[in-house]
This record gives sequence, C-alpha cells and structure tokens, in this order.
Amino acid sequence: MISTEEYKKIISELLDELPEEFFRDLTGGVIVSEASVIPDYAQGNDLYTMGMYKIYSGIRQIVMYKGSFDRIYRYADAAQAKDILRGILRHEFRHHLESLGGIHNASSLEAQDAREKRAYLERHMKQE
Repeated sequence: MISTEEYKKIISELLDELPEEFFRDLTGGVIVSEASVIPDYAQGNDLYTMGMYKIYSGIRQIVMYKGSFDRIYRYADAAQAKDILRGILRHEFRHHLESLGGIHNASSLEAQDAREKRAYLERHMKQE
C-alpha cells in the first residue's frame, strides 16, 4: 500500500500534467480525503468511489478518496498507482469540463456514469 504522502505526491505530479485551462473555475481545487466511500446504491462492499466532482454553494471541487483507493488497490506500487490515479483524476476533470460547458447529453460522462450504475444494479438484481 502506498503512503498518504506518496499518494499526494502522485496526485500533484498528475495535476502538473494537465493544461492550466482545466483548472478554470475549480475554486475548491483538488483535495485528498482519507475516506473510504461506498456509494449509497452499492449492494455490498464491492463498489467504492475513487474520486468525485462536487459542486456546492457555487464551489467546484474534485475529491480523491485515498481510503477507497487503498481498499481496491492495496497492492499497487507507485508506478501502478500513478497509472490508475491518472485515469481517475482525468475522469473527474472531464466531469468538471463538461459541467462548465453545460454538456448533459447522451454522450456525456454524466450519462455514461448513469448507464454504468444501471448496469451494476441490473447485474445485482439478476444475482438475487
């Protein structure tokens, strides 16, 4: 398991890879939480939230959940963690950019996430 310091260092390096314009209006920045987050629709301990794009009180923020990462990727070394976190972080930035652009159509990440949630729930209903 990578340490919190290594996790934060990796996130910082990944943020440095992104163009400055990606950060426009991201007033709450990117923060690291130690929390392990299970979505309210999860059917057990088989699904964790790795990152989240939030808008609250006019503040736009990305939260990266190290606790969730540790639950799923506890054996990842630093290089593996960087590859995994790059995907998660870019996913959250896509939410941010689509939100700024007012994109809420069938090809949006928001719609894709909703389809994945439905598929997850359908799989679990079939197993019961």
